[in-house]
Order: sequence, then structure tokens, then C-alpha cells
Amino acid sequence: MSKLSDRINNLAESQTLAMTKKSRELQAQGKNIINLSIGEPDFATPDFIKDAAKQAIDNNFTHYTPVAGYLDLRKAISEKFKRDNNLTYTAEQIVVSTGAKQSIANVILSLVNPGEEVIVPIPYWVSYIETIKLAEGIAVTIPTGIESNFKITPEQLRKAITPKTKMIVFSTPCNPSGSVYSKDELKAIAEVIIQYPDLYIISDEIYEFINFVGEHESIAQFDFIYERVITVNGVSKGFAMTGWRIGYIGAPKWISDACEKMQGQFTSGTSSISQMATIAAVKADPSVTIEMRNAFKKRRDLVLDLLKEIPGIKTNIPDGAFYIFFDISSYFGKSFENYTIKNSNELSMYLLEVGNVALVSGDAFGDDNCMRFSYATSEDKLIEAVKRIKEAFLKLK
Repeated sequence: MSKLSDRINNLAESQTLAMTKKSRELQAQGKNIINLSIGEPDFATPDFIKDAAKQAIDNNFTHYTPVAGYLDLRKAISEKFKRDNNLTYTAEQIVVSTGAKQSIANVILSLVNPGEEVIVPIPYWVSYIETIKLAEGIAVTIPTGIESNFKITPEQLRKAITPKTKMIVFSTPCNPSGSVYSKDELKAIAEVIIQYPDLYIISDEIYEFINFVGEHESIAQFDFIYERVITVNGVSKGFAMTGWRIGYIGAPKWISDACEKMQGQFTSGTSSISQMATIAAVKADPSVTIEMRNAFKKRRDLVLDLLKEIPGIKTNIPDGAFYIFFDISSYFGKSFENYTIKNSNELSMYLLEVGNVALVSGDAFGDDNCMRFSYATSEDKLIEAVKRIKEAFLKLK
């Protein structure tokens, strides 16, 4: 009999982190692996943010912090929401957490009861499903594909709702597809959800500043749905601050109070130094993020052009984030030496072991026909990576 709990035995390991771990192990053995599995900007945190952290250390911000975050930070986030998103959240409606992942977990664990359903569009970020499992909820997925630019329709959403539905969780810009919902598309989704008085929305907007098609749109901007939305964001992606571990929510106060209560029993307040650095980030003019966004757009275009040279794969044009979620199903059933490809996971292991490139299989995101390619690395590495992928694919017959 297992000595571990059913809870941990039923929890899947994050496949993005698992592939990154495997890549590092192979690199430690001396193998030249190009790791495109991790969702992390390769840029350094801007100097003005690092300077704020250094100043915080010198000023002895080294003690326990309030569970929901320093008031100065929550006020700065409140101002950021108003400035960038036209959203009105008071400081009391904001909870700062150790990354947006914890923010999402706080909300799901605070709202979802055992047996209640949470709608999750496919493809989804890997941790959504597992966090719903921890809450003993039931994930109800909605399939999409390249032809719909990996976005759900209002009709699909309406059909997925049942008397047990408690919530929908989605990201825009999306990890892993890079899809960005327009204002009209978000309004159409909101108009469906408002018809169900006990249905809530987690809107994961962590890739807000990596948007290639115009202004970011938040679903909470519509007054009629505002009280049902939990807006999740953070500084990891837009400000290249992954290691600082700061995420936050804006939500109706009864939900933010619940999340503060939950967090108080798990982690308490997040790092004091990281919080002080984040004040500098969210107070900065958003134009400081443009250089990095433009670099990602240039890399996206480069990779899309290079991928056209590989027969049998299909791509869309992602409008944000730093991923390409491409269809590789035409390679299923093909073989090379002792490898026979039956699914995306086997193909990702084949690419790692034969091509020395780490991607993440689509089944981690709910779509086994695809793979996620992160282009958050240098152009030289991207060119070499696609060259290796092409050579490995051409060996499959």
C-alpha cells in the first residue's frame, strides 16, 4: 500500500518542469541540448527594478510581510490596473502571492467545492487541471484547434455549462497557443456567463505585455460581468522577473478576503525584497516592456518562417506570449531505428534524444496533436533548434 496520500498520487507532475529537468540532466552529462521547454524570458530583469531591490535590502525590508502584500505595493497594483486596463480594484481587493500560479491556486481552492465543474478551454496551461483536482473539482474541457486560432466560441461555452459549473479559467494571451482574445470576443463570452448567476471567471493575464496585435483587453472591463471576474497577473513574463516569484489578483472583496485567508495558512506573505522590486516594476511606464516584446515578435516571425521548411507540420500565427503550438500529428505512426511515434509525448522524447532539442508535448496542454515551442531564447539558438528538429523529423519514415 502506498504511504503517500491519494491526493499526491493522483497529481500529475508538471510536464513543462519535467522536460526542463530532463534537459538539465542531459546537459550535465555533457550533451548539447537546446532547451525550448520552459516558459521564461531570456532577458535580464531591468536595472531599475534590481536597484529597487538593493535599496530595499539596505533599508532593512527583511521582515515578515502582510499576508496580502505590502499596502504600498497593493496601491501601486491598483493604480496599474486603472492605468493599463481601466479596471477599478482597491488595495483591499488585491492579494499578492508567490507567483501567479499560487494566485490561481488560491482562487480555485477558495471557490470550488468537491464535485463542482470548472470549464477549461484546450489548450490550457498545465497547472489549471491539476489545481482543480486538488480542489476535488471536475475539469470540463472545450476543444479548439488551429482553424479557430485555438479560441473557444460562445456557443461552445454555452454547451459546456451545466448546473454544476462553478467557474471558467483561461489565459489571454494564451499559454501555450499564443492566442489573444479581442474585446469583442471577450464580451461575447461575458454575455454567456452573465446568464448563469453562480458562474465565475479566472482571467489569467500574465502575458499582458507580450501582445503583438494592439492593446491588451481584460474581460473584467465590462461592468455587467466585473463582479464575477478574478483578474490574475504578475511581473514574471512582462518584466523578466520569473525568479522573483510575484503574482497578484484583483477580485471582488469577498474573494480577495478568502484568498488572503487561504494564503495565510500556506505561505503567508511573499518575499519582502521581491515586493519592493515589484513596486518599481508596476509603477514604471509600460513602454519599458516594448523592447522585449518587439524582440519576441521578431523571433516569432523567424521561427514561423523556419518551420515552413519542415514538411507535415501546421502552425497558426500566435498573437502574443512567446510560444508556437504546432500540429505534428502527420508524424504519428512513423519510425526511425527503435523509435515509433504514436503520440506527442513520444515525439518530444524522440526530439530530445535524437535531435537534442527539448519541446513540450501537446498532451500536457490537452491537445495530443501538437507540441509547444518556446522561442524565448536567442535567434542563433532558434535557428539551430529548428535545423535539428527538421533533421530529426526527416529521419522518420
